[in-house]
Amino acid sequence: KGQEDMNPTALSYDTDSYTVKKPWQKILILAAGPLANFFTAWVLFLGIAFGNPQVHLPVAGKAVVGEVIKDSPAQKGGILPRDTILSVNGKAITQWEELSETISHSTGSLTLIIDRNGTRQTLMVTPKVQESTNLFKEKIQKRLVGIAPLLETHHLDFFGKIDYASKQTYDTTVLIVESVQKLLTGVVPAKEVGGVVSIVKITADATAYGWMSIFFLAALISINLGVLNFLPIPALDGGHIVLNLYEMIRGKAPSESFITQATIMGWVILMGLMMLGLYNDIMRLLP
Repeated sequence: KGQEDMNPTALSYDTDSYTVKKPWQKILILAAGPLANFFTAWVLFLGIAFGNPQVHLPVAGKAVVGEVIKDSPAQKGGILPRDTILSVNGKAITQWEELSETISHSTGSLTLIIDRNGTRQTLMVTPKVQESTNLFKEKIQKRLVGIAPLLETHHLDFFGKIDYASKQTYDTTVLIVESVQKLLTGVVPAKEVGGVVSIVKITADATAYGWMSIFFLAALISINLGVLNFLPIPALDGGHIVLNLYEMIRGKAPSESFITQATIMGWVILMGLMMLGLYNDIMRLLP
């Protein structure tokens, strides 16, 4: 009540109006919307977890090799499937993620201590530098040895389901924040922006893979809305939060004319993004 984005000068001074709240109270009110998006996504991911999906994870507490690629540095160095890698260049390894990170940040040849059928052995492996592309189609160089982890199939218990939902929400949020950052810096081209047509098409495609895919897509869209709503664009919650932070720092609110102009500018930006997404959707449909 009292917040009119289309007419920011239309104020209400009733005691229960947004207008009369203190800046920090307004920030809490504004943040509630995007946070509800993140919570909704968490609930959707939790729903997926309670659907008892099979989760394939590396062996817990160990870095056990599941596959060795033919003619790779690992094969040439003598690594075999089922070997447990205990340390790399003297650094103890207890998780597969630690192994990947250690190899990525290493230089030169690697001294590996492995456990093979209860016997410790020392192997020398020289990683191969290979150029590839990441999720954002950026060219990156990675040091690879040519091994994959041994995976275990799990059915999550109650606390595992909670952890799954929390981790999926966090990882997806980080991914979308990085995507927005790379879009703004030009790493991701503007032609990748999609609109309502893309959403409908992706949703239709997801239905073919069952309700879990639909839940996952809905969670993705919800987090996307939450992240975008926190952007400091006037007319979005993030823009209003910035204005209230300004009032907290300066001790006075911005002028009505500034708020009006900023809101109009925000709507222009949002409409521009919507038109860009719709244009890209149309171009994708054309032969």
